[in-house]
Amino acid sequence: MVGSPDPVIIIHSLTQAIAALRAADSAKRAIVLASAPDAGGYVGPGWFGALVAAARQAVPDARFTALLDCGDNVGAALAAIRAEVEGVIFTGRADAARRLADIARQHGVAFETERPAAVLDLVEDFFASPEDIERRCAEFLG
Repeated sequence: MVGSPDPVIIIHSLTQAIAALRAADSAKRAIVLASAPDAGGYVGPGWFGALVAAARQAVPDARFTALLDCGDNVGAALAAIRAEVEGVIFTGRADAARRLADIARQHGVAFETERPAAVLDLVEDFFASPEDIERRCAEFLG
């Protein structure tokens, strides 16, 4: 996914995820929904997995992949892999990354060791209306 041609949007809530997916669907583009850096350690894979499932249900025709950023937290990355979230970002030590990548492969989880460059981080839009978030995402998706 790193180096993916699909634009990466960092989301911080279900409202943002749904708005980004609606904008992507309208633009007929695939996107990557990524959590905030290190979110795997404080929101956890259960929350992120539920958010992705709810967003997928709300916008079923949207084409996207999802990444939970676990930073250098081995425990968070392992928990995310065991929970079989769609994709995990781990930026920790190379020896730990090799072991985690093997476990991720066994669980069918995409595994990245670099944060992808984001076209948009919606952190400043946490309290914005869904319509404003969707409009902002649409600007970046063409």
